[in-house]
Amino acid sequence: MLCSILLVFCACSGGSDSGGSTPDPTPEEIKFNVTQEQINAPHNGGTFGKITVSTTGSSLTVKSDNSDWITVSFTNQSVRVGELTVTVAPNTGEARQGSISIISGSASTKIMVIQEAAPAEETDPEEMTAQSSYVPEGYSLVWNDEFNVSDIPTAGWWYEEGRGSNGWGNNEEQYYVKPRSGSTVGFCKNGYMNIVARKNGTRIESIRMNTNDGWLYGYFEARLKLPKGKGTWPAFWMMPKNFTSWPADGEIDIMEEVGCDANYVLSTIHCTKYNNGGTSIESGKKYVATAESDFHIYACEWTADYLRFFVDGETILTYYNDGSGKNAWPFNAPFYVKLNLAWGGNWGGYKGTDESALPATYKIDYVRVYQKK
Repeated sequence: MLCSILLVFCACSGGSDSGGSTPDPTPEEIKFNVTQEQINAPHNGGTFGKITVSTTGSSLTVKSDNSDWITVSFTNQSVRVGELTVTVAPNTGEARQGSISIISGSASTKIMVIQEAAPAEETDPEEMTAQSSYVPEGYSLVWNDEFNVSDIPTAGWWYEEGRGSNGWGNNEEQYYVKPRSGSTVGFCKNGYMNIVARKNGTRIESIRMNTNDGWLYGYFEARLKLPKGKGTWPAFWMMPKNFTSWPADGEIDIMEEVGCDANYVLSTIHCTKYNNGGTSIESGKKYVATAESDFHIYACEWTADYLRFFVDGETILTYYNDGSGKNAWPFNAPFYVKLNLAWGGNWGGYKGTDESALPATYKIDYVRVYQKK
């Protein structure tokens, strides 16, 4: 009888809920929260940090599913919460996709890692950078940049940074940065300057570069290959060195194009009398079927009497000095050269934008300035 009583007591004690632990949730019950579910890495790799993960399960671990090119550093903040940093190695081949596993018990979720392909090696043949046949007679080279350096451009440029006022006056979406060593946004390679609109976290970064020097009159020429994609807005243009107000001080747009109207290139002037009027007096347009796939030469000849704009030597606009004064002709003071790639805005985004086009690259072979002796 005593043995029976002890057995009953032990059975009742062992089955009591009051002293037992809560069982782990099943895999179907475990939930995860990840602050970044996908990493888009450039071809030269990079480090992506401060990604927070958490789980409703009783444990949390993280591992790379592609340890040969994805490395993960994980710090537990508690048994259910942690922060990870992902390092993606440079890619020398085709675009690739990998993942990072986040594990809690027998349940798991993934962070996808997508890395773009290594760019094709595009060299700058010497014969393509000889003086073009379009330079007018009587002009001599006074300034140029051939971008025949590696990494960042020479010291002949200064850079605008940030969002500007009201998206640089046009509700543009990009954030301009200054090129730095190892940059994937603005860099020289194989004889070309590459201005790349690229998404970095939540913002799209690009470059807006300006010559330190300015010139009064001359022939201004650049060999360019334009980017592809709805939202892109590349430009080769000029602004006055002693700027006080716009459009009164003038603006010279040698080449502009928006990706939503691919291959239609425009040359335009801005002044008080003519400013975004859309007339043939102030703006010219040409369809260049391969503007986004091949290099073309864009130029402007600026004299005291006229501004004449060219694509591959063909005139698309001539704007004359009518002698009426500054309202129509503020173009009698030194101007400097500008190159930039905008994203979106009043014109670049007037048909919307498509971020799947990013990164988008604007290639500049050279910029040359000629003047008469």
